[in-house]
Amino acid sequence: MTLLVDDRYRGTHGIGRYASEVLPRLTLPWEPLGLGGTPFSGVDAFRSVGPAAAHDALVYSPGYGALLRSRRQLLTLHDLIQLSSPGLDRWKFAAYYSGPVRAVVRRAGLVLTVSETSARAIRSWVNDDDVEIVNAGNGCSEAFRPPEGALQRSDPYILFVGNGRAHKNLDVVLDALSAARDVRLVAVVPEREVAELTARATQRHVDARVRWVSNLGDEELADLYRGASSTVMPSTLEGFGLPALESIRCGTPVVYWAGCEAVAEIVGYRGRAVASADDAHEWASALTEAVSAERRVDPPEGYDWDRTAVIISATITRLLD
Repeated sequence: MTLLVDDRYRGTHGIGRYASEVLPRLTLPWEPLGLGGTPFSGVDAFRSVGPAAAHDALVYSPGYGALLRSRRQLLTLHDLIQLSSPGLDRWKFAAYYSGPVRAVVRRAGLVLTVSETSARAIRSWVNDDDVEIVNAGNGCSEAFRPPEGALQRSDPYILFVGNGRAHKNLDVVLDALSAARDVRLVAVVPEREVAELTARATQRHVDARVRWVSNLGDEELADLYRGASSTVMPSTLEGFGLPALESIRCGTPVVYWAGCEAVAEIVGYRGRAVASADDAHEWASALTEAVSAERRVDPPEGYDWDRTAVIISATITRLLD
């Protein structure tokens, strides 16, 4: 059976970075699926996929984009966060996941994911004991490493890496800055969101202490992690939490919400857990303490892209046999 890979996912976002790291490391030969457009569109599920994918090939996708016309497709469900989207988006994603995604997963009898937290959520959602869930884990670029020599901080800051979506919970950090007047925030966010996020900060009168940054490479981002007093990750829901891993790999502790299981799984003792997701005063206290503390953490073992690619390759091989 031929292996075709839906390689449209590469990019600077979470799944895009995952695809960029994993696809070159696969240990078996593959060919590009050759589709245009975006795999993140719901209508993409119903498009034509070409004769090979429709009849005798296995399609591997490093993301969740289901292709109903493929004979067999192995998806990677990083998380089910979209099912918690606000407003009408929740119904849109609920229909997409309960329809095309669940159908593709059940047809394959197997689905990949990136953490034990996501594996448990997927097990409950798929509601089919015949579907095997494989946690291939996640990796971390070699760029994310501790600083060499003593670290000199002349202008301490807290670092946020993410976006303005509701589950990222950035607003509680902006609210906290109103009380934490000695804290400065550097936020790495998508360029398309900067105007809206600037407005949020301005509304709270903290815009002078927030610097928005976009379009960074791994080395530039790693430098920001290494220079930060702490990384703040207030997410209420994550499937993995790559910024938390990148931060502690750089030796920088993480301030996070205690109820976010995936982030807690990664950080453990290498940071500070805040009890409340939305108490701005509690977050202000945690951020103020983080800026004044001179704490570095030991980077964790594991989280290797080669290991993740080997697990994925072995899983694909089973389906090809």
